[in-house]
Amino acid sequence: MSVIGRMSEIIGLAHIRDIIEFNCISVTNCGAYTRNKIEYEVNGRIIPAFLLIPEGEAPFPAVLVNHQHHSQRNWGKSEVCGLVGDPLQDFGSKLACAGFVVIAPDAICFEERRVNARGTEENHTADEWNHFLALCHGILTGETLAKISIEDAIGAISVLNGLDMVDKTKMGCLGHSYGGNTTYFAAAFDKRINYAMSSGSVVSYKHRMDNSIGIEMSSIIPGILKEFEIVDVIKEIAPRDFLIICSDEDKYSKDAPQIYEMVREHYISRHAEKNLQIKQYKGGHQLTQERFDYILEWITSHA
Repeated sequence: MSVIGRMSEIIGLAHIRDIIEFNCISVTNCGAYTRNKIEYEVNGRIIPAFLLIPEGEAPFPAVLVNHQHHSQRNWGKSEVCGLVGDPLQDFGSKLACAGFVVIAPDAICFEERRVNARGTEENHTADEWNHFLALCHGILTGETLAKISIEDAIGAISVLNGLDMVDKTKMGCLGHSYGGNTTYFAAAFDKRINYAMSSGSVVSYKHRMDNSIGIEMSSIIPGILKEFEIVDVIKEIAPRDFLIICSDEDKYSKDAPQIYEMVREHYISRHAEKNLQIKQYKGGHQLTQERFDYILEWITSHA
């Protein structure tokens, strides 16, 4: 069995259809693009998302934007589309204005996928408890949050893959922090993703465990460390373009340079060294304007 096949077996990933249709709930004209509120289905789960469609002549490049965590489960797709929260998370509207089709779904337990979610009402204590219960239930049933997160992200790529307006050779994926974790797992398992960027999230399980650093619940995969580490996941992205953004004081990407060096050897063996890049900054976990601008520049270079 291949490495990727064995990882898929451990996680329990189900087959995702190559093309997934969606229901459009509403359409908002944003000038340079339209913001479509949609819902798509993956293995019986209904996933709310924003689909941003630029003005202009198709075909367009396309990108899946995975939102962060930041202990703000009341925000998901809305933050990365510039409707709430940190403007330095608003990759969606910026890329739509640059001519990308953008899909931004709510991850499980975020925004509209919270228990008893009502708009963006804040109830962080209840949200945290319900997220923990979802983790526990997933471990008991085999439908772990990791499995769901990866499948739902692959499903978003299948939505893009079903759009005639999208250039299938220019489909990408990006995310910061929690969204960065989703990004490298999705890119490893879905070869339709041609380029990917992970910010503030490339860190080994070993480093987290040795330094008592929290492990996000969607990264908990029972038994994974018996055979694999994060470096093995990222190796599966080769030979496609992958950018690691990290910073020297960020505990959630502390050993990213060491992981990069190990993955680099694999890229060299695939004659694709130039397709793996790392950009390390001084500072902490949160995005800065400098990092935000660099990420946008790197993504738009694939248009």
